[in-house]
Amino acid sequence: MPITLHHCLSARSFRPLWALEELGLPYALQMLPFPPRALQKSYLEQNPLGTVPLLVDGPTRMSESAAICQYLAARHGAGTLDVTAAEPDFGAYLNLLHFGEATLTFPQTLVLRYRFFEPAERRQPQIAEDYARWFLARLRTLEPRLAAQPFLCAGRFTAADISVGYALLLAQHLGLAEQFTPQVAAYWQRLQQRPAYRRAQERQWAEARAQGLPLVAAPDLRP
Repeated sequence: MPITLHHCLSARSFRPLWALEELGLPYALQMLPFPPRALQKSYLEQNPLGTVPLLVDGPTRMSESAAICQYLAARHGAGTLDVTAAEPDFGAYLNLLHFGEATLTFPQTLVLRYRFFEPAERRQPQIAEDYARWFLARLRTLEPRLAAQPFLCAGRFTAADISVGYALLLAQHLGLAEQFTPQVAAYWQRLQQRPAYRRAQERQWAEARAQGLPLVAAPDLRP
């Protein structure tokens, strides 16, 4: 059976979708309305968290987007997206892979919630602004690294670039991309030119149409 990825348009599940395209693996893409825990209750039988992604690969079931990228790279990548423990940049690779989610995406979820997702009476503009600044401050730490090399580590494109790249995609949806520093902005442009990134974008929109889902990216939904 092929790998199955449960996915919402441009949600965190875009990370493993992009990784699958980079690796050229066969997969089924099961599209869901966002948030699935509220709009497709039957999904809770598949993933009690009610979140995306959910990746099913035989007996393996995973729900953390950065961990899925690490898993796909290690198990199916044949050295193309992974960095092995024998390589000098192994530690940097793991750190950057999880930096993309834990440090960069986390504050953006609070911007999403308190600037857009909450009903008007529950929005918190100051919290949203504070966490947008938090995100941008931490993103700026990549500037010297990207001034010295086209990708984050190991002298090549890796799953760490997918993890951080999704954080940049989310920032674009949030209107934060115009505040990227020069090297980060150039890096984001390079990532968007990758054929696998473009295929992942095309696949998610095509599948959303084919499966009858609303054609609105998850970060762009408004109550």
